[in-house]
Amino acid sequence: QVQLVESGGGLVQPGGSLRLSCAASGSIINSYSVNWIRQAPVEQRELVATITSGGTRDYADSVKGRYTNSRDNVKNTVYLQKNSLKTEDKAVYYCNFRTIVKTYWGQGTQVTVSS
Repeated sequence: QVQLVESGGGLVQPGGSLRLSCAASGSIINSYSVNWIRQAPVEQRELVATITSGGTRDYADSVKGRYTNSRDNVKNTVYLQKNSLKTEDKAVYYCNFRTIVKTYWGQGTQVTVSS
C-alpha cells in the first residue's frame, strides 16, 4: 500500500513563499504524473499543478508564473514551490497520482495566507 505524505504548509503573509512536499512510501510514484489539488472552504477542488513522470509541467492559470512543480525520484518526492502567495491561495493542498487500479491521495496540508 502506497502512502503519500504532504508537508510544508503553514501561515504566510501575502507575497510570501512556501514549498510543499509530497513524499511517497515507495518508488511507484516516479512512474506517474503527480497532481497538486487544492480545496478552499466552500469552493470546489481545483487542480493547480501537474508534473509528468518525464518532468513536463502544467499549471492552472490562477497559479501560472507563481508556482513551480519539481520532483526528486531518488527521494520519491514531488515538490510545489509557491511564490508571491495571495490570500486566495488559502486552501488545503493535496497531492495525488492515479494508477490503473487506484488513485492515491495524501492527507493534505493547510496553507493560510494572511497578514
